[in-house]
Amino acid sequence: MKIEKKELIAGKWTLDNARDLYGINNWGDGYFKIDRKGEVCVVPDPSNPKASASLPEIVGGLVERGSDLPVLLRFEDILASRIRLINESFENAIKKYGYKGEYRGVFPIKVNQQQQVIDEISTFGKQYHHGLEAGSKAELIAAISYLDDPEALLICNGYKDEMFIRLALCAQMMDLKCVLVVETLNELPIIIRVSQEMGIKPILGIRIKLSASAGGHWKESGGDRSVFGLNSAQVIKMVDILREEGMLDCLKLLHYHLGSQIPHIRQIRNGLMEACRIYTGLVGEGAPMGMIDLGGGLAVDYDGSHTNFASSCNYTLDEYCRDIVDLVQQVMDEAELPHPTIVTESGRALVAYYSLLVFNILDTASFTGADTLPKLPEEEVSQVTADIHEAAANIREKNLQELYHDVIYYRDETRELFKRGQVSIRERALVESIFWYAMKRIQKIVKGMPYAPDEFEGLDEALSDIYYGNLSVFQSLPDVWAINQLFPIMPLHRHKEAPTRDAVISDITCDCDGKIDRFIDLQDVAKSLPLHELKAGEEYLVGVFLVGAYQETLGDLHNLLGDTNVASVRIGDNGEIEYVRELGGDSVKDVLTYVEYDPRELVNRFREKAERAVRGGLINGQMRRVLTRTYEEGLRGYTYYESSED
Repeated sequence: MKIEKKELIAGKWTLDNARDLYGINNWGDGYFKIDRKGEVCVVPDPSNPKASASLPEIVGGLVERGSDLPVLLRFEDILASRIRLINESFENAIKKYGYKGEYRGVFPIKVNQQQQVIDEISTFGKQYHHGLEAGSKAELIAAISYLDDPEALLICNGYKDEMFIRLALCAQMMDLKCVLVVETLNELPIIIRVSQEMGIKPILGIRIKLSASAGGHWKESGGDRSVFGLNSAQVIKMVDILREEGMLDCLKLLHYHLGSQIPHIRQIRNGLMEACRIYTGLVGEGAPMGMIDLGGGLAVDYDGSHTNFASSCNYTLDEYCRDIVDLVQQVMDEAELPHPTIVTESGRALVAYYSLLVFNILDTASFTGADTLPKLPEEEVSQVTADIHEAAANIREKNLQELYHDVIYYRDETRELFKRGQVSIRERALVESIFWYAMKRIQKIVKGMPYAPDEFEGLDEALSDIYYGNLSVFQSLPDVWAINQLFPIMPLHRHKEAPTRDAVISDITCDCDGKIDRFIDLQDVAKSLPLHELKAGEEYLVGVFLVGAYQETLGDLHNLLGDTNVASVRIGDNGEIEYVRELGGDSVKDVLTYVEYDPRELVNRFREKAERAVRGGLINGQMRRVLTRTYEEGLRGYTYYESSED
């Protein structure tokens, strides 16, 4: 993704430079592209490139209809495309190897619990018998209502109380293929008792702890230290209990989970091999089995590098499917067992591409200083000020390191003199301006050097601008803050122009952690993002891509900034834009209610305070009415920055 400085010259800049700089052709997977106008487009079905639409045009249509930024765009057609892709990839692998079993996909509701997502997966996925996974009573209740396919699986994971188990058995009695996966041995007696009371034989699964583990952010969710699952001794104990109860024939599914976003295909194969051996062992113990559930782990290539980096993966979807089918078949053939139904709980790979966060830039701050060396004033200045001015004036490549150290020393010395009252605030400001001029000049020289010393490595980061975005990282991108997750981020337009600023993005919370200062890069993690200069009177739109997994549910109310506006969009065969559903984001009143304020009480308290101001002669009755109306309008307003009306 590194673009040579000479390519940033406007006359030589091309759209291909923009595509390379932001890596859109690598991580976009055909769903996003830059068009001839220099705008980012969405292509919900890459096999039909005519069905594409400009993202700035989509956003413009929403603003025209009265929506404010930020907005979360959901593309229903992309979700349908992802469901089709994963099911057809497994189907192709099954045909290729002559596999005798089936594939069943299951979507884990925890990845994105939004009603619209579950509705669409249940509806479009029905043709593939794509099921759902529930890890709580609330998720199970939603799944029972929306899943309407006796061939699809409803997998029940997580810690289960008696009501959870009763609900699952109710679903089974209504012809849903509901599997109770035993996570701890304490669940088993309850399942046995309740199923006997209800007069139904449950479909049971067993979650195992593998010795194998995976890399990435979520590696702790697998391996010996996994929170859920049974070790080998507990597996045998469960088999013995079921045999004693005459219920061993209920055990149909083996489940394990190595972790989310597994970047290395070898780790997937290692875990599956161990699981297959346990599966054959359970069949040898007399359990009928029939299904092997790999859990999640199918990764999304967020940075487009196609490597085993935590935000990438070194395999394709087709390779993933082929390797799983091939390995299961080999082990089962060796053991002379029927080929089981292969189940995966891929959530991230299904919904990540589905959502896109769009926000506007409100303002910028620059640390790069002037392009010319500031002049010294006529009045006398301290010796350190004269020294830093002389050093800055004489920066050359041959003395670069020496003067780099000098200007840092003089800057720091000035700060100490200021704290002792020996330098005025005006002189300190002058020294700071000289310092930033010097850093900018050094940066320019370093960019032209074939090799630069390591001590200049952080210079670009130190000189990057701050672009203030109309968003809350904590609400819309919690994984950026919590685990340093990388998402593709880029401007949505102006790609015919070379981006001339390097920037980090700050949100509008008053928290120093409310920023994005790590960006995708094919070689490493970039500390700044190339962006364009803002134009007066023109919105600058930035998109954060592949945010459909986890971000909506995990978001919090830091600074009481609530959910953003949401718009669901479909794209017609010839690029027609259809706004299917628009959901208003949280108002100030909404978020205050979440944290136990009563809006009516707030208004009453304000009116009483305003009345006291009238009695005290601070305002008159008419002014009280204006102030109260303003307060009430504020309660109804969007929690994010709202543009002033003309």
